Amino acid sequence: MGTHHHGRTARLELDDQTLREWDALVLASGPEGIVLDRSAFYPGGGGQPPDEGVLLWQGVQTRIAGVRKGEDLELIPVEGDPIPPAGTAVTGAVEDARRTALMRTHSGLHLLCGVVFRDYGCLVTGGNMEPLTARMDFDLREVPPGFKQAVEDACNAEVEADRRIDVKELPRKEAFEIPDIIRTATNLVPPEVQDVRIVDIVGLDTQADGGTHVASTKHIGRIQVAKVENKGRGFRRLRIKISD
Repeated sequence: MGTHHHGRTARLELDDQTLREWDALVLASGPEGIVLDRSAFYPGGGGQPPDEGVLLWQGVQTRIAGVRKGEDLELIPVEGDPIPPAGTAVTGAVEDARRTALMRTHSGLHLLCGVVFRDYGCLVTGGNMEPLTARMDFDLREVPPGFKQAVEDACNAEVEADRRIDVKELPRKEAFEIPDIIRTATNLVPPEVQDVRIVDIVGLDTQADGGTHVASTKHIGRIQVAKVENKGRGFRRLRIKISD
């Protein structure tokens, strides 16, 4: 574990998306942020919000309200909580219910993207998520009759298909040889990234992505297309909800 780094911090969540608790050492700290040598707090990105959780040390608890990406990954403590000084051994713990809900939601958005691309050929123009609720915007000039229900039914058929969701890394050149690897209207992979993380819903959707995901579509749960909105210039916003 710990093959991925941001600054001085080994990013454990990219090696093991199920990890919720681990031991670490504080490298730097202050009221504005805490830097660990090892962390499984997802820092946010690709529409997925950062994790929340706690650090436990010497019988004390520091609540973590989020993560800031700079030269290092800085864990943001809740205002007024005690701050572990540099050199302190801590146990980190990600808030499980929130992370798991976000993993289900993120995988649900990839499934939605795969269905709409497969059935309607539309690229994504934007998206955002919170636990078990999300939106995704598509370049869809005309909305076919029955579109909302057809998309919902197709998504839930893919949930029932229990498709495996694999995560791997490929050299940039090899990754971009995969057909339709970028499902957004704009390529969001920075040019300096030479090893591209790939999330593959096997047989449905393969995308470059840096977020956390469940192991199969069955783990997403039921997808409801709650609303289809017209955002102008042919852009359509699909709002979804995830349930058990």
